[in-house]
Amino acid sequence: MAPTRYRCTACGNLTRFDVVTDRRTWAFHHFSVGGELTVEEEQVLSEDVVEVSCRWCGHGRAVEEVSHPPESLSEKTDGDRSRA
Repeated sequence: MAPTRYRCTACGNLTRFDVVTDRRTWAFHHFSVGGELTVEEEQVLSEDVVEVSCRWCGHGRAVEEVSHPPESLSEKTDGDRSRA
């Protein structure tokens, strides 16, 4: 499953967001004899996004999910060359 992409409609940010989630997990905790914890297995059972805010402008109400990832710069450049 691909991660959710976001876009801030206030400033145009596509890359930096503060995301608050509620996550329920199952995990196998392995403690050494000395008490050191190693989490050897972890599965996310459920995850809910509570809040997303823009790291650039701080806006929390202008952030929307992006349905398709933005076209990369290299793809735009390659396409422009083929038309020349």
